[in-house]
Amino acid sequence: MAFLKLDQENEKSPVTVWDRLSGTEREQVFAFCEEYKEFLDRGKTEREVVIAACKIALERGFIDIAGKGELVPGDRVFMVNRHKGMALAVIGHDPPERGIRLVGAHIDSPRLDLKPEPLYEDGYLGLFKTHYYGGIKKYHWVGVPLALHGVAVRQDGSKVQINVGESPGDPVFTVTDLLPHLSRDQMEKKMSEGIAGEALNLLVGGIPVEGGGAGRRIRQAVLNHLRDRFGIGEEDFISAEIEAVPAWAARDVGFDRGLLAAYGQDDRVCAYTALRALVGLDIPDRTAVVLLADKEEIGSAGNTGMQSAFLENFVAELIARRGGNHIDLRLRRCLSASSALSADVNAALDPNYEEVMDKLNAARIGRGVVLTRYTGTGGKKGSSEAGAEFVARVREIFNREGVFWQTGELGKVDQGGGGTIAYLLAAYNMDVVDCGVALLGMHSTFEVASKADIYMAYMAYGAFLRNA
Repeated sequence: MAFLKLDQENEKSPVTVWDRLSGTEREQVFAFCEEYKEFLDRGKTEREVVIAACKIALERGFIDIAGKGELVPGDRVFMVNRHKGMALAVIGHDPPERGIRLVGAHIDSPRLDLKPEPLYEDGYLGLFKTHYYGGIKKYHWVGVPLALHGVAVRQDGSKVQINVGESPGDPVFTVTDLLPHLSRDQMEKKMSEGIAGEALNLLVGGIPVEGGGAGRRIRQAVLNHLRDRFGIGEEDFISAEIEAVPAWAARDVGFDRGLLAAYGQDDRVCAYTALRALVGLDIPDRTAVVLLADKEEIGSAGNTGMQSAFLENFVAELIARRGGNHIDLRLRRCLSASSALSADVNAALDPNYEEVMDKLNAARIGRGVVLTRYTGTGGKKGSSEAGAEFVARVREIFNREGVFWQTGELGKVDQGGGGTIAYLLAAYNMDVVDCGVALLGMHSTFEVASKADIYMAYMAYGAFLRNA
């Protein structure tokens, strides 16, 4: 059995994944996580993740489905959705009507987006207005170095890639905080009100141009820099997607380097491990698919989110290229016969804040990938809740394949909660359960995971795609 059940009588010294790994297996874990860190550093936005994922896929023999005619077992194809989402498949032996095996993750993360008209000058400073994206604690984003990543699209359709703050010698940007000497009123506010969303303004310049009107010289200097370095003007911000993200690299944590911390592990830790599991797959019985979706952090809406028709369209393309007709009916039958893991992170019990967790049903760092039967808030609101039969099937696969796993809920019943893309996958009438890595500091700018748990997610997704 690979289920690491919590021993309530010996909770202070529980069995961890590390206790069960051989020396060779530990080396594999560390090597895998070195490559994962590189992926995180290359992919700090959803567009960058898609670029990095395409590179990995192409190196392993995948091709764009648009360049492929008939599909046969063993073919490896992908489709990109507007540069911000992606689906990949390894074609299996079975006909599509028997269903696919899907692992779905999201690749967007909380951040600060530049507003369409961001630039202004005040107090002899040049600043960018931002609009935060997703669920953040606003105080995480002040007083830290930030980088700008994104793309600006000019009126003629030409694109300019922007990445400032990551390379040695690059400047960084920051949101200033109020000094403690003058923060009496601020400190008396609720934490959610101590920093206003409209105060998350990026400091971007401080040297004025010569001449010019009062209150516009530093603003003009910033515009001059943007013109000279990137060839963009002020109006180009309106058709730009530029994100402010932490300007630091993924790092090992602890003397033993057993933990890994980085920005964006929710949910790129599941995206990367699912991708790696798929590209290493031999020909499966049933077609194996990995979906990398955008917009989960803001409700999965939009044409790159899980609520779009992208997954249906991709699966329809797979079916059409297997031959035959009646694509719509075969698509419905395929999706209804499918099963999926909603690959998303869960909260690990933090000894500094353990009062928000039900300790009997909380995930722990270092005890394997987390199987979460339901999410939601309060009375399971917003959860698809996996059926008992499907959970038993996933358990059997993990135990048979030697995947170390645990179970966990997202905090106490009335404490809060959250959701994933599971309910949107379940809307296709497929079986789905949440399964991902436990994090400390989820949605912070420096989320922490166990390297052992990261590797177990990779093992879990591979086992599911091979066997489900």
